Amino acid sequence: MKPIRLISGFLTVGLWTLASRVLGFIRDAMILAYLGTGPVYEAYVVAFRLPNLFRRFFAEGAFNVAFVPMFSKRLESGDDPRRFAEDAMSGLASVLIVLTLLAQASMPWLIYALASGFAGQEEFALSVEFGRIVFPYILFVSLAALLSGVLNAAGRFAAAAAAPVLMNFVLVLAMVLGGLAGGDIAPWLIWSIPVSGIAQLALLWIAARRAGFGLIPRLPRMTPELRDLVRIAVPAMMAGGVVQVNLLVGQQVASYFDKAVGWLYAADRLYQLPLGVVGIAVGVVLLPDLSRRLAAGDDKGGRDALSRAGEVSLALTIPSAVALVAIPLPLVSVLFERGATTEQDSAAIALAVAVYGLGLPAFVLQKILQPLFFAREDTRSPFRYALSAMAVNGVLAIGLAPWLGWIAPAIATTVAGWWMVLLLLRGAGGLGEVARFDDRFRRRILRICLASLVMGLASWGASWALEEALNSPGWRYLALLGLVMVSMVVYFGLGQMIGAFRLSEFRAALRRRPGSPPPASLG
Repeated sequence: MKPIRLISGFLTVGLWTLASRVLGFIRDAMILAYLGTGPVYEAYVVAFRLPNLFRRFFAEGAFNVAFVPMFSKRLESGDDPRRFAEDAMSGLASVLIVLTLLAQASMPWLIYALASGFAGQEEFALSVEFGRIVFPYILFVSLAALLSGVLNAAGRFAAAAAAPVLMNFVLVLAMVLGGLAGGDIAPWLIWSIPVSGIAQLALLWIAARRAGFGLIPRLPRMTPELRDLVRIAVPAMMAGGVVQVNLLVGQQVASYFDKAVGWLYAADRLYQLPLGVVGIAVGVVLLPDLSRRLAAGDDKGGRDALSRAGEVSLALTIPSAVALVAIPLPLVSVLFERGATTEQDSAAIALAVAVYGLGLPAFVLQKILQPLFFAREDTRSPFRYALSAMAVNGVLAIGLAPWLGWIAPAIATTVAGWWMVLLLLRGAGGLGEVARFDDRFRRRILRICLASLVMGLASWGASWALEEALNSPGWRYLALLGLVMVSMVVYFGLGQMIGAFRLSEFRAALRRRPGSPPPASLG
């Protein structure tokens, strides 16, 4: 995959993810407006995180990390990749069906493990009820994740990236219909979650069939290839489990503070926008590309792919992080403060957004560095690093809570994120040339940081000048748009001027049509 084609893949995934996250903002703003940050909202947060926790544990965080490199190599060599994918799908579906049945029977204990601070309160019973409704979502969305891996390995990124847009559309549509019908909006919202999983699975199965991979589930069987898959996936599953334990620790701590679960979740949704658009897009495209290059012995091409991925992702991530730290309150108040969401809620969410913003570059760097290990089918090293990061997160989240209160989990998440990056960088040092950023990356990253800092100062000044408009119901949206435009003009203008990046590179990638030959060089 030539550099411009690699960047085109990043932008394809990133733009669809941006559409999903924008629609997700509309979804979250509607939920907060209808439910506020009280018991029903907190129960929704815990219930919705439950299938997502297991999905990342069993599917995206483990199964696909092992599956994508193995499938990519079979696709490259022509070694019956479709049959391997069908066997993998059948095995995954069997495990998930059993897991779903067990979860239905043990839901109260699962909720207690997620938020023991809810015990004896209204939130606990609601969380159990909601959890039983939404948990089947894991079955549909995990199978959809496997189909996404097939499509990504085949270089077809659009449908897989578009699936979350469909999910958010279903949730928004359900709330609109519930509002028109009158009465309680919560049942409409909760039941729409498994429905959205079915819709995503159907979309991706159709896309995979059109790509020549219309997978048909069969009775599961333990083939030698699946044994290899399990052998590689188990350490990845444990590493994914460590990440989920970090989330669990943070939510447990937050559940003992009034409204904190809702505040942290809303802040998480805001910083997840750049993380999803940039970091996840880079990880999705980079893993199959590195896998193919390593299979072909192309270390030099792998290094170039890694460096260009780092450039593109950090050129978009670092200014986003600076903005989250410099102007969190205008962002939060305009996006979320309406209906049952109060000024106090906005202030608390903004504080968490700023803390998460400090860790945003670390979360994206993890997405860039981890494929170096996964592409070599090395899932054990990231697992060891994740264990260390889990220890850092747990000590800080629990240890700081008596002094800092509900914000301690956010601080712990950010510090643990940077610790994980340091460990990945140290471990990557022994992987050879492919794991080293090139001279162009090192030159540009310092200029990206400089342009971002100047942009942050300009954003803070503009927010001060627009303070009255940002607090005016009639002008707030236009004022926020103006604030964002000022920030973008300053950053991209200065970045182009000092050589942090070339805007022509982004334009060339966007103009490239699927299937067209890439230019020979980025210049």
